[in-house]
Amino acid sequence: MHELALMEEVRQLAEQELVRAGARQIHRMQLRIGSLSGVNPEALRLAFAVVMADDNPNGEPTTLDLEVVPTLCFCPHCQQSFAPADVIHACPRCGALSSQLLQGRELELVQLEVS
Repeated sequence: MHELALMEEVRQLAEQELVRAGARQIHRMQLRIGSLSGVNPEALRLAFAVVMADDNPNGEPTTLDLEVVPTLCFCPHCQQSFAPADVIHACPRCGALSSQLLQGRELELVQLEVS
């Protein structure tokens, strides 16, 4: 499960920010993951529970907010964005295949609450 390694890397990034901010505790992490990022949201939640289990022994546990970003493509023929129905990415208006991905591959640590 690569989500475990991914969450360990996110924890390390968060801890670096914790030190930089002169804080002691991570309260909340907000991650944005695209539907095409190859990351399973439920597996990521489980990995978060494992990686962050001992993180705040004297305080409240860190919470995780996940935002799953849907796939959005752009059709150069219709000049419109669209959410593809499947992995083919065919425009629902004209049927043209789109190779222009506007969103869906995100993997970002968006916000971190520390004190």
